[in-house]
Amino acid sequence: MSIVNKGLTVGIEQVASWSSYKWLRHGFSTRQGGVSTVYGSNSLNLGWTKDDDPALVAENRRLFYQAAQGNEPEGRDLQTVTFRQIHSALILPIRKNDGASEGKLQTADGKAVLEGDGAVTDLPGLMLGVQTADCVPVLIADVNKRVVAAIHAGWRGTVARIVEKGIATMQKEYGSRPEDLVAAVGPSIGACCYAVGEEVRTEFGSQFNYADALFSTVGDQMHLDLWQANRRQLLDAGVPAEKITVLGECTACARSDGERKYFSHRDEHGFTGRMMSVIGVV
Repeated sequence: MSIVNKGLTVGIEQVASWSSYKWLRHGFSTRQGGVSTVYGSNSLNLGWTKDDDPALVAENRRLFYQAAQGNEPEGRDLQTVTFRQIHSALILPIRKNDGASEGKLQTADGKAVLEGDGAVTDLPGLMLGVQTADCVPVLIADVNKRVVAAIHAGWRGTVARIVEKGIATMQKEYGSRPEDLVAAVGPSIGACCYAVGEEVRTEFGSQFNYADALFSTVGDQMHLDLWQANRRQLLDAGVPAEKITVLGECTACARSDGERKYFSHRDEHGFTGRMMSVIGVV
């Protein structure tokens, strides 16, 4: 089978101000510039979905990793570790003796071995990746100690305070100080499109004294703002407001040149690909 990118630009969003940290690599994928066709032509599906050809997904991942890593020295590709995501608040520290450098944290064909919804590491040469198709990806970096975190925050993870737990893990494992952190809340379903039921509001109300501010009424529906929910957790964990970036693009309704910019499990009724958000230390 011939795999051709056709010279398209791989879709990636990045925080412009983070370019000043020369040791840091990161990126949030879009759906543009890939080689998959099942979800639309030239689609950058990065998930091992049952509908896509694994060879095409593997090529999409190679293209995206290359775009996120930038101009690394020839022959030096950063290893990317992903996870079997379970909508939990489980954060995994990735240490040298865990076998990351030997490739033991992925299968031979690039699939996840570890189970959880976030990870932290200070290992050079390693990228952490989380996958989404509406849930919130949160990337965090300690710019003093050069520690990074990638977090997958769906509504269940958010209500379980996964972002606060991620920062607590950075503090415990690496001595990170919240004032040294920068954070980005990536593309996900926005309050404009995220209708939820009363049970979700009840869960948030049981955990956060600011829960009412996270909900709004749109027509006859109740909508949840996951961007603000995760931003509030970053603030409560001590990250300065000026160091938090919310990209603010809704995976359900954002468009680029008239086409869908992101994959949306909800808006595409489950038949969709996956984005990936990565962060790592050179």
